[in-house]
Amino acid sequence: MVKHIYVIRHCEAQGQSAAAPLTEDGFHQAEDLADFFADIKIDRIIASPFLRAIQTIEPLSNRKNINIEIDERLSERILSTRDLPDWYEKLQATFTDMELKFEGGESSSEAMKRIIHVVEETFQSDAEHSIIVSHGNIITLLLKYYNNEVDFQVWGNLSNPDIFQCSTKHNEITIERVWK
Repeated sequence: MVKHIYVIRHCEAQGQSAAAPLTEDGFHQAEDLADFFADIKIDRIIASPFLRAIQTIEPLSNRKNINIEIDERLSERILSTRDLPDWYEKLQATFTDMELKFEGGESSSEAMKRIIHVVEETFQSDAEHSIIVSHGNIITLLLKYYNNEVDFQVWGNLSNPDIFQCSTKHNEITIERVWK
């Protein structure tokens, strides 16, 4: 049996905090996503607890009458609990050194393990067509897990929203970008 997981990066948001809502454009993008999935069978929706992730998938959840399951492991990666003026360079370094960690943060390796566990559990569930809604950094780490050539530049080229279709057949996983 072929199983599919659509991994969605949230729509445009007003900020980076967990409570940051979507922008006006972001709400329109969420409706466009719901239109995109209108004729696609969906059995399950799992989202980060961050408001922007939930608001991204609410229109589709409402249209298909599917509850949104919240999974803390889909939260965006914490680079550091300190303000890092050079955060961009520090984030880039974590794609080279997967164990590099800053004060109060998690390494790329640790964050990768979180989202991989969610994906593996979802593939092992009864659902044939699932959606996972999360964030750019951790989604890029998911992509890197399956393709080591994925790097910091891939993160920089993600859009809001973005969708990757992960499929498994005979324990082989393929990933395809289906929205940009």
